[in-house]
Amino acid sequence: MPKAFPPEFRRDVVAVARKGEAPISQIAKDFGISESCLHRWLNLADIKDGVRPGATASESAELRQARKRVRVLEQEVEILRRAAAYFAKDLSPK
Repeated sequence: MPKAFPPEFRRDVVAVARKGEAPISQIAKDFGISESCLHRWLNLADIKDGVRPGATASESAELRQARKRVRVLEQEVEILRRAAAYFAKDLSPK
């Protein structure tokens, strides 16, 4: 698993890369990260800053939580539907 870098470090690297004073490959090499990592950080920063369309990390987390809650609620509804059908059998006239 790749090591996690602190947010401050990421912000600093992105700021240096955005200045455009050196090629991306050199910046990545200087900071000890891969080029693909730096490109990903730049893309995420663009999304966060509103330069590029996409969901931010907080929006993605909120969406995951909402989907999980929907899944739980659907399971609860199914349980209640089955319980209602079961009890409806006992109440039907004979």
